[in-house]
This record gives sequence, structure tokens and C-alpha cells, in this order.
Amino acid sequence: MTAAVDHFTSFVELLAEVLDDHEATAEQLASRLYLSRFHLDRIVASVAGEPPHRFRRRILLERAAYRLATTDRTILDIAVEAGYGSHEAFTRAFAKAYGVAPGRWRAHPTRMAIEAPSDVHFHPPGSLRLPARTKVTPMDLLTKMVEHHIWLTGEIIEHAARLSDEQLDQRIELDVDDDPDPTTLRRLMSRLVGQMGMWNAAVANRAYDWSVEEHETVGSLRDRLAEEGPTYLAQVRAVAEQGRLDDTFVDALREPAEVFTYGGMIAHVLTFAAHRRTLAVLALDKHGIRDLGWGDPMRWVAEPLT
Repeated sequence: MTAAVDHFTSFVELLAEVLDDHEATAEQLASRLYLSRFHLDRIVASVAGEPPHRFRRRILLERAAYRLATTDRTILDIAVEAGYGSHEAFTRAFAKAYGVAPGRWRAHPTRMAIEAPSDVHFHPPGSLRLPARTKVTPMDLLTKMVEHHIWLTGEIIEHAARLSDEQLDQRIELDVDDDPDPTTLRRLMSRLVGQMGMWNAAVANRAYDWSVEEHETVGSLRDRLAEEGPTYLAQVRAVAEQGRLDDTFVDALREPAEVFTYGGMIAHVLTFAAHRRTLAVLALDKHGIRDLGWGDPMRWVAEPLT
């Protein structure tokens, strides 16, 4: 990263802090960054493609659009917050940026971000978003989702260790479930681990021992996940990195034998596991263990890849 980009990043962070301080001058911002006004203007213009005052005005307009779309505040109130002295001045600036007046945009809101060379935009509820330094590919995303699945399964097992056998075996009522065996937290956890073990066995052309899932202990679940999780993830990483998601393998142990693609197998695991994980974390919640929320992978997949 160059010194100019470092200074620009510091400028964006500072701007997020003082966005509502309309009295803060460009000279004061430059001083806080240990730069002259001249150098700040040059750095921001070279990195962002627009001078600091235009950059700030655009961010304030984007935030104003967010306020229009998500609040019932008056247009004048939003205009004043954005630093405009009158309804008319705000309307002119907004219409120039978005193509329509604020009132019409509020009735039919579109994209809030105003096109800019830097791709730095207002990020609700109150910060600025720098563009990612690295791009996440579809293969990266797929791997992250499988990593999250394995991690969350482990967390479910660890949290479930705090429950009694009676709680682990308590029936989870499902109106649409026609399985003759009752759905319980213990069974859900065994299937979460067993599903990966079953596919690991299919790829390796060996039999899967279903009996291990019969009234499995938490200790057994831990041990099996420690073996099956990394093995399954290694397969996903390999086929994703090598672009072999459409490659097929034969599950010769089925009667009759069946042919699957790696991509289809991964999609199958993530789809059915999502249902089981959700039921599992809600069962934990019912017993007062709420650390895992809904088990949503949203934040997990947004973390930088390691």
C-alpha cells in the first residue's frame, strides 16, 4: 500500500467521525492528518478521483437518500442534516445526483450509491465503506460457506454438552415431519456430522456405518467431527480450486450405483444442513443457550479469507 493510499484511508476514517460537523474546514481535516490543505487535496483527488469537498458532499447525499428511504423525517430536516441551508439547494443537488427530486425518489427509491471512481460510499447506518482490497470469487464463497457449516456444527455440539440426556432427546415438534423416529437435538447433531461422513465415505468408495448415529454421545460427536469435518472441507477446497465442481464420482455402494457431481454433493449438504442447523440452534435457545443466535453465515462469509 502506498503512502497516498494510507493517507486516503485515514481521510475516510476521519471523515466518518466528523461527517456531521459542518463547521469543520478542509484545513482542519488536513491538520488532523498532519498534512497541508494543498497536499490533502492532491492526495484525495489522485486516489479518489474527486477533491475532498466533492467527496464529502457525495457521501452526505448518499446518507440523505438512506434517510429518505428508511425514515419519515421531513425533506427539510434531511437537507439540514446534509449541510444544506435550504430545501431548494438540497433539491437541486439531489436531483443532479439522482436524476429526480427527493420527494419523487422517496416514493420510488432506487440505488443509494452515487457512481464514483473510488467506490467509497455511505454504508448504513452511519459509516463509510471502502472497497474490498481483494475480490471474493464464487469458489471462495463456497469454501467459506462450508467452513461456516463445519464451525457451526462444532459450536452446536460444544453448547449441547451443557444439556442433560433428557434435553438432548426431547422431541422437536414439526407438523410436516413424517419421520417415524422423533426429531431430537441429538439426532440433528448426528446427522450434521454423519452427512459429511457419509459423503466422505462415498467419495472414498467405502461403506458408511450408520449404526454410529444411534443415540450418539456428545463425545462421539466431537471425535467424529474432528475427523469428518477437515476431510470434507479438504475435498471441497480441492475441487473448488481446481475448477472440478462438474466432475463426477460414483457411489458404488448404493443399490444400484449412482453418479454424482461434486458441486451437486456440496449443494446437497449445505441445503439440508441449513435446515438441521437452524432446528438445532433453536432447540438450544429453548434450553436457554442463546450464544449462536440463528446460526446465520452472513458475517462469517464477509470475513477476510485466511
